[in-house]
Amino acid sequence: MSLLNDIPLSALHFYLTAPYPCSYLPDLQARSQVATPVFLINTPVYSELVQHGFRRSGTYTYRPHCDGCRACVPLRVLAKQFKANRSQRRAWAQHDHLETSLHPLQDSAEHYDLYQRYQRARHKNGGMDDDGRESYQNFLLQSHVDSILVEFREPFDRATSTSSGQALRLNSGQAQDRQGVLRMASVIDLLGDGLSSVYTFYDPDLPGASLGVYNVLWQIELCRKLNMDFVYLGYWIKNSRKMAYKIEYQPAQGLLDGLWRTLDKPS
Repeated sequence: MSLLNDIPLSALHFYLTAPYPCSYLPDLQARSQVATPVFLINTPVYSELVQHGFRRSGTYTYRPHCDGCRACVPLRVLAKQFKANRSQRRAWAQHDHLETSLHPLQDSAEHYDLYQRYQRARHKNGGMDDDGRESYQNFLLQSHVDSILVEFREPFDRATSTSSGQALRLNSGQAQDRQGVLRMASVIDLLGDGLSSVYTFYDPDLPGASLGVYNVLWQIELCRKLNMDFVYLGYWIKNSRKMAYKIEYQPAQGLLDGLWRTLDKPS
């Protein structure tokens, strides 16, 4: 029996939000179904909720529940069966020199600076490009489940040889020669059956970089090393430029009519 049915309604409640402007499809109104109370949503409970199409933003656990629209399709990559295509293999080779380290969720001026630069360059006027420090903390650093923060750093000697005309950003007080230059950071949730990609932000000023692609490939590889089955990438939205890329990672499954079904790349 599903955990959603095992938990009594007096302990776990689901409510619908009022309509609000959709972030992904213009001129549409969205609604979300929200799970509460937050203190009951630990890792086992959240793992089950993710299997039913939920995600989290900070401690806010939700899934789309829009009136007359089902464009948001929860998507997961079958990590053990995944095969990279040609462009994905190029992205892996381009960035496989990055050094990674895993950390607990932590507040860092270096991370926040990178987050701001990413939002302003990639999501200008998207509502998050002027996030203050508190909004950033609530969005990425608050979690009641097993979460990690992953740093991707470029070795300092390699970073200094970047193409002419590119300004190398160094943060005062950081031992760059020891740590390298922070190029990307990810927040990832560890679930019972795989990984859930919460959010990734990266250096927007590297010409010709494919950091976002490399990051998904890295998470798939981590999932394999942990002998887990799925990487949950959130919602695939076919007609959204920001969300359509997720179908590129094959084989994939989408949650359709309550069942996880094969989700082929559109021809």
